[in-house]
Amino acid sequence: MSSKRIVVIGATGHIGTFLVPRLVSAGHDIVTISRGTRSAYVDAPEWQHVEQVTADREQEDRDGTFGDRIVVLRPDVVIDLVCFTVASAAALVTVLRGTDVHLIHCGSIWRAGPTAVLPVTEENATSPVGEYGIQKDAIARLLREETAAGGVVTTSLHPGHISGPGWAPIGPVGNLDPTVWHTLSAGEPLLVPGLGAESMHHVHADDVAQAFERAVEHRDAVAGEDVTVVAPTALTARGYAALASSWFGREARLESVTWDRFREAVPAEHADASWEHLSRSHVFSIDKARRLLGYAPRYTAEETVLDAVRWLVDNDEVAVARPLVV
Repeated sequence: MSSKRIVVIGATGHIGTFLVPRLVSAGHDIVTISRGTRSAYVDAPEWQHVEQVTADREQEDRDGTFGDRIVVLRPDVVIDLVCFTVASAAALVTVLRGTDVHLIHCGSIWRAGPTAVLPVTEENATSPVGEYGIQKDAIARLLREETAAGGVVTTSLHPGHISGPGWAPIGPVGNLDPTVWHTLSAGEPLLVPGLGAESMHHVHADDVAQAFERAVEHRDAVAGEDVTVVAPTALTARGYAALASSWFGREARLESVTWDRFREAVPAEHADASWEHLSRSHVFSIDKARRLLGYAPRYTAEETVLDAVRWLVDNDEVAVARPLVV
C-alpha cells in the first residue's frame, strides 16, 4: 500500500491513541488535530513522528473556518473521530468536494435503536432514539448520500462501547459507577435492573483502530458504506457481573430489581446511563466488517473489559476490596 497523507481529527482520544501509532508504523504521513488538552492514553514512540496541530473544532465550526484548516493540510485521507452533528459533517463535506479525499467518519452503534432482531446488522437496525444516536444516524445517511451522488468518497464506521487501558469501561449494569467494581470484588449484593438478560456490545479501542486502518487500505471496498465495528462477542448484564466477580475470586450475588427500585437506590446519573445502555440491548453482527475490511478483532468483549479493569486496578483508579486473580 502506498503512503498517504492522513489527517486525524480528535487524535488523542480512545481510538486515536491506538490508531495513530498504527498509521505511522504503516508508513503514512500523519497530521493530528486536537484541542491539545491531553495526551494519548497509552504512550508510543510513533507519536514522535507525527505533526500535531492544536485547534478547537467546536469553535472553528462556529466560525466557519474548520473545513479550510483541513483543506490547506492537503490530505489524501481525513479520519474524523469527533464529529457529532449534521451541521459539522456537512460543513466539512462542503469544503472537501472537488478533492480526491477519502473521508472516514466515526459513527456509533447508537445509530440503532432498541433491538428488534438479533444480531443487528447495518440493514435491519431500528430507528435511533436520543439526540446522540439521531445525529450519528443522520450524519451517516448524509455521508452515504454524498458518495452515492458522486461527491466526496466517504465511509462511516460504527464502534460499540469502546474500552481499553486508560479509562473506565461501561460496567455490568450499563453505567460508569465506580462503586460497582468494589461491590463485585467484595462479594456484596449488586442490584441488577430488569431481567438481567439485556446486552451490551463492547469493543477494544485497538480493534476499532484496526478497522480504521483497514478502511484506509480498502477505500474502494468501503466507499459509501456503513460498517459496524464491535467485538466478536457481547455481554448480558448478569453474565458480565458474574464474570467480573470471578476476576476477584468471588461469586456474584445479584439481586434482580425493577427499574423503579433501581432508580430509587442509584444516583440519577448512573440510573439514566444504565437505562440508555440496557434498554437498547444491542448485539451486532460483524459480518460486513469482516467481508469488506478483513476485520479480525483481537479481543472478545470479555477480554476487552478485563483489559480496562486491570488498568484501573493497577493504577489505583478504582477502589476494590481485593486484588484481581486473573
